[in-house]
Amino acid sequence: MVTDMLPESWRGVLGEELEKPYFKELTDFVEQERANGPVYPPREQVFAALEATPYDQVKVLILGQDPYHGAGQGHGLCFSVQPGVKTPPSLRNIYKEMKEELGHPVPDNGYLMPWAQQGVLLLNAVLTVREAEANSHKGKGWEKVTDAVIRAVASRPDPAVFVLWGNYAKKKLPLIDEERHVVVQGAHPSPLSAKKFFGSRPFTQINAAVAAQGHTPIDWRIPDLG
Repeated sequence: MVTDMLPESWRGVLGEELEKPYFKELTDFVEQERANGPVYPPREQVFAALEATPYDQVKVLILGQDPYHGAGQGHGLCFSVQPGVKTPPSLRNIYKEMKEELGHPVPDNGYLMPWAQQGVLLLNAVLTVREAEANSHKGKGWEKVTDAVIRAVASRPDPAVFVLWGNYAKKKLPLIDEERHVVVQGAHPSPLSAKKFFGSRPFTQINAAVAAQGHTPIDWRIPDLG
């Protein structure tokens, strides 16, 4: 059932991973969690990042940790929230850096789909979370799935840019061949480490690398939804 939820462009590279015994245990765990109370994102949005950015179109992979755990927030794209939901602190800091660095206005929403549709894979390392409990699904198996996603992008002939913000994300560095791909590292944009994040100019670094790899740079502007 869950394999069918996997977008077609990713089935060839991830299908075998989802056949492994641990994945059945993981899906059983998540279903039990859903039976016990709210789990985010909704079932149909668990693979939303892969749906929005097909395998052969990934230019940039930004790695988050786990979904937002408030009602209506997480919808399967890291750092992004649904239209109409208040922009969370980490994303506000990303927008602040974007404004300082590129001069783009801060949008009135936190819906990052325009990035995803340009080839920015907004991947969380853990794809589900229990309501109001950050990291509650950590260590249950999602990391194996998303490590497979990172390895799949890293193994393509076409190079990509990997964005690793914070120590958690930087642990994924061994999965990436830095001779073929570009890795942009920095502090996490959360309020706890934002002082180090500000001024790191990630968007300029990313777009310079994207252009050098022969791809169209990302337009980072997010339109107002009014």
